[in-house]
Amino acid sequence: MKILFIGATGMLGKPVAKELIKSGFDVTLLARDTRKMQSLFPGQPILQGDVLDVSGLTEAMKGADAVYCNLSIMQNSTGKDPQTEREGMANIIAAAKRSSIKRIAYLSSLVHRYQGTNNFDWWAFRIKKEALEKIKTSGLAYTIFYPSTFMEAYPNQMIMGSKIAMLGNSLMPMWFIAAEDYARQVAASFRLLKAENREYSIQGAEPFTFDQANKVFIQHYTKRKLKVMKAPIGVMKFLGLFSAKFNYASHICEALNKYPEKFESAGSWEELGKPSISLAEFARTA
Repeated sequence: MKILFIGATGMLGKPVAKELIKSGFDVTLLARDTRKMQSLFPGQPILQGDVLDVSGLTEAMKGADAVYCNLSIMQNSTGKDPQTEREGMANIIAAAKRSSIKRIAYLSSLVHRYQGTNNFDWWAFRIKKEALEKIKTSGLAYTIFYPSTFMEAYPNQMIMGSKIAMLGNSLMPMWFIAAEDYARQVAASFRLLKAENREYSIQGAEPFTFDQANKVFIQHYTKRKLKVMKAPIGVMKFLGLFSAKFNYASHICEALNKYPEKFESAGSWEELGKPSISLAEFARTA
């Protein structure tokens, strides 16, 4: 199978791309910065392109069987800016229909389902819901992944020096998942699926609130001693009136703190394999 991979340079895209390559798929990487991509994936086929350019996407998809989309909303952007999960997804679908693409695989999230709960309304979650609707009504076969919180959030987003940054009070447990386990499940889905549509909840084996997860992470982290730095979410909401980045942080943390996540991945484990990496193990090697 020939897969065009969109979004391979980030925290979640890179491990998935590496696993698909390792699993023997014919993977071509789409990149705005081909030099950066080549440094991450030496010798791998790379095409220059941008999801906001539909003609370039159409050219990149020639001969491919499937496209994997690891898209994200930039934390310093606003709803008025061009977004990869809005204009970009529309372009991906349009290009796929003009090409040989038979399947769209898309990384979504579980927490975006908090939209509309307790009067919570955020433009970023509206965009994610619209992206799902575009995919499901495209007429193309699709695979949609709804992950819980990724363990990689700790080293990539939460650890600042010797501190673990937290906003507000974490009220609900999350089934933390390692990107490496998720990557193996993505590869399994491409081996398994033919023309059918699938939606998979992606969760690890252990539920933790952030406070509980912090204790586990601090206990097993080996690089330095860590302490938790917690700030009131109201302060970040106020700062968000003046900064898009703070606005993003306040909304995503509020949703993560309050979304009543339930375990719903038994079927995903049966089809794609059970995750094996614990939070303690991840912390030891992070």
